[in-house]
Amino acid sequence: MNGLTFYILDVFTEKKYAGNQLAVFRGAGGISSAEMQSIAREINFSETTFIISEVLNNGGFDVRIFTPKEEVPFAGHPTIGTAHIIHNKIIHGKYDQVVLNLTVGQIPVVFGQDGYGWMKQIQPTFGHQHKPDILANILGLDVSEIDTHFPIREVSTGLPFFIVPLKNLATLKKATVDKEKYFNLIKNTLAKGILVFCPETHEPQNNISVRVFVDYYGVPEDPATGSGNGCLAGYLVKYRYFGKDSINLRSEQGYEIGRPSLLLLKANQSNDHINISVGGKSVIVAEGNFT
Repeated sequence: MNGLTFYILDVFTEKKYAGNQLAVFRGAGGISSAEMQSIAREINFSETTFIISEVLNNGGFDVRIFTPKEEVPFAGHPTIGTAHIIHNKIIHGKYDQVVLNLTVGQIPVVFGQDGYGWMKQIQPTFGHQHKPDILANILGLDVSEIDTHFPIREVSTGLPFFIVPLKNLATLKKATVDKEKYFNLIKNTLAKGILVFCPETHEPQNNISVRVFVDYYGVPEDPATGSGNGCLAGYLVKYRYFGKDSINLRSEQGYEIGRPSLLLLKANQSNDHINISVGGKSVIVAEGNFT
């Protein structure tokens, strides 16, 4: 593990010390999966990524993503942040598109002149639907505080989440997870993360407010979740939450834990296909050598 260059970034933010923290390691081809897991546990961010090779493989860069507890096939802010490092530190802006070879498949990230990276997510899948009283009980809410005009459903664009619609910001702010009830629920579900959202926002320029709870991966609350927001984007279009088959939104997250974040969501439906892109900025906070 000698000589591993690493970067610390804040992702889905336009300034330092906000958004979601990410550690990105270069030159990780020579270390084992167990060592990667140990490093991720040491860093203890919601995710740490490892660039396995800086040589293109089938047009993309091989990357692995670890939470403090386990490797995951896909996650949003690690994809955006790792692509930012490849774009700025490895290919030095030579191309506008960076492709990451992840366990879930190839994920392209396109960078605009404004510095935003746009991640095209894979086609969403819609899994089991769940009763409002079950999730209300887990979240410490009354059933009346859940917006039952729309379903609670497991959705995945590579990493599954429960999508839970709430009526207002006051309810969103007070949601808390009963860990015992949560772990009992996820014993038999594909989704392990819970995303709650509402149409009221902290900032007037934003369109939707989100919180994400992922205790299963060692992250009680995530400040910015690109994978979860991608699932949400697909959900909003499928169920015509805003009354139409396309969206272009500003999603805010992380305010309740002092890490305000901004994610841009674009999605549209054509027949049974839903196209989803999640955009955000990354800011490098530190770089160094891991010994």
